[in-house]
Amino acid sequence: MADNKFTGTRSYIATDDLSMAVNAAVTLQRPILIKGEPGTGKTQLAVEVAESLGKPLYEWHIKSTTKAQQGLYEYDAVARLRDSQLGDDRVHDIANYIMPGKVWEAFESERQPVLLIDEIDKADIEFPNDLLQELDRMEFYVYETKKLVKARNRPIIVITSNNEKELPDAFLRRCFFHYIKFPDQGTMAKIVDVHFPGLKKELLSAALNAFYKVRDVRGLKKKPSTSELLDWIKLLLAEDIPIEALRSENSRSAIPPLYGALLKNEQDVHLFEQLVFLDRRTNP
Repeated sequence: MADNKFTGTRSYIATDDLSMAVNAAVTLQRPILIKGEPGTGKTQLAVEVAESLGKPLYEWHIKSTTKAQQGLYEYDAVARLRDSQLGDDRVHDIANYIMPGKVWEAFESERQPVLLIDEIDKADIEFPNDLLQELDRMEFYVYETKKLVKARNRPIIVITSNNEKELPDAFLRRCFFHYIKFPDQGTMAKIVDVHFPGLKKELLSAALNAFYKVRDVRGLKKKPSTSELLDWIKLLLAEDIPIEALRSENSRSAIPPLYGALLKNEQDVHLFEQLVFLDRRTNP
């Protein structure tokens, strides 16, 4: 049975700060704006909130070409013109050419839904402001059919951003903000345990130590994320890599085995190789 407070799920480890932020946004009836490094579970949060609270989920994934209007509805004038040329009776009802967007679908939900607006910063800078009134009033007008669409139940709105561009102040004022910090080793161990239950403690400890040493290297263009750590551990297990290859005393003299799961561009690999070379010269 769903609880009325979000505390995470069996497959999603939520810190106390994150759970408190989600529940605060729900109480205030404001969208929660989530930022954080790639791979920290921003998008997945909406999925887990919906599962935890037993609510339907509507996902709107934003692209650089996405317009705010598409979240409300789109009018397919081309299809109507084509049907009129073919003598189709559907043309007499313009509602046949109105395609509801994800916001409309969420507003129509008979139960309170969770609405994900994912990577809002990918769109045009005016995109957030174009949604202000609709998300504030929980209604919008369909001009073609002269219909007012009102939310049956105010959605729990989760908005994610990767900080690719600044969001307007007017939009930020209407949101409850939370930055998901990268998990510390204790939290990360719990996350790994969800995906690899029964993993030997020695291997887990050695893998986490090696992983965080890679993340701590100054100058990395892209630090490895949680999802990349999970991929790496899966490979370590599949290839039966010995724990000794991950030990901290060895990690200074070699790049971690199967590093391609962690380092995703040639600049970072080259940087790591240089650091290993310098360390060998300094500490032969």
